[in-house]
Amino acid sequence: MTAGVLRIAMVAGEASGDLLASQLIEALQARLPNAVFYGVGGPKMLGLGFDAWHPLEKLSVRGYVEVLRHYREIAGIRADLKRRLLADPPDVFIGVDAPDFNLGLEKALKQRGIATIHYVSPSIWAWRGGRIHKIGAAVARVLALFPFEPEIYQKQGIPVSYVGHPLADMLPVEDERDSARTLLGLPLLAAVFALLPGSRQSELQYMADTFIKTALRIHAEIPDALFLVPLATRETRRLFEAALHRCQAQERPIRLLFGHAHQAMMAADVVLVASGTATLEAALLKRPMVIAYKMAPLSWWLMQRIGGYLPYCGLPNVLAGRFIVPEFIQDDATPDNLAQALLNLYADKTVCDGLKVQFRALHLQLRQNAAEKAALAVIGCLPPLLSKHAAAS
Repeated sequence: MTAGVLRIAMVAGEASGDLLASQLIEALQARLPNAVFYGVGGPKMLGLGFDAWHPLEKLSVRGYVEVLRHYREIAGIRADLKRRLLADPPDVFIGVDAPDFNLGLEKALKQRGIATIHYVSPSIWAWRGGRIHKIGAAVARVLALFPFEPEIYQKQGIPVSYVGHPLADMLPVEDERDSARTLLGLPLLAAVFALLPGSRQSELQYMADTFIKTALRIHAEIPDALFLVPLATRETRRLFEAALHRCQAQERPIRLLFGHAHQAMMAADVVLVASGTATLEAALLKRPMVIAYKMAPLSWWLMQRIGGYLPYCGLPNVLAGRFIVPEFIQDDATPDNLAQALLNLYADKTVCDGLKVQFRALHLQLRQNAAEKAALAVIGCLPPLLSKHAAAS
């Protein structure tokens, strides 16, 4: 701490991390008005005065092959962060998700006596469970989003706090489909499908064409159907527009949105979504969904070799402990399979209503005022003098 300024370094590696980190920053700013935040972040963090040494997009890569293609740049960013943070240590470091990037950095900082916190438990309950030992060596505390996670860490003696999920606090519990359609200028009675092919450029490269071809098959069955595609950045929009051209779908009723992912999902009858945080968002918005994911063939081969512990990867299925929504991964994620699954859901009101009941119960379970709980956990990891000052402010 220098001249009364509390210095908090953070690294978020993708759009979902930007959202979680921004809400945590707001909660910390309310309690620590003298704090400054810096490191790697996205637009939501920057909007709160975050000093980004590197842009979040540089780390937003998923899949073994995709990471290898960008390895030199990613390794360079981590080396730069390590050098700068060790030379001028922050009062606390918070790694927001992105465990493959953050844990090594956190370990180096912890070894030098810097308080390190990892926000979002890696999915050790799904695969690569041995990482828990690396986590224990790297962090002073884990902030867990899901209620079953703390027990895993407690058994290993790793400090952990269950904070709930910030998205559950942010998103409405009640169904707001009609208001979302009005906001987006959509007919209240139209058949509307939302397509969310991912927030990373690498995801668009493997899934954009498949999602578009799926929409074309649905359009052939329901000629009046409308399709909404929220895209987070100019780069992902450019990639999707190129895919529309390849699929000769420019004249189809596929509407691209800049952002507005939540409104697009709320307005939809059914959602086709890439595996990831967006599947939880769809569940919290009470939307029936079909989950899909595709990656480089070599990445998929490597993942199969490593193996996992669960037969499903989508968060709604993980949290339910069983398949409640369809998943189609890699070779199974064909336009025919996806279109048929979406059409089946769209036509089955009983199944859709049952999913909405389950999603509402999940929403209430995860609604824990997460940003405030996370902020208190961070303050508890500060050196005693700083923690006492924060409690008084």
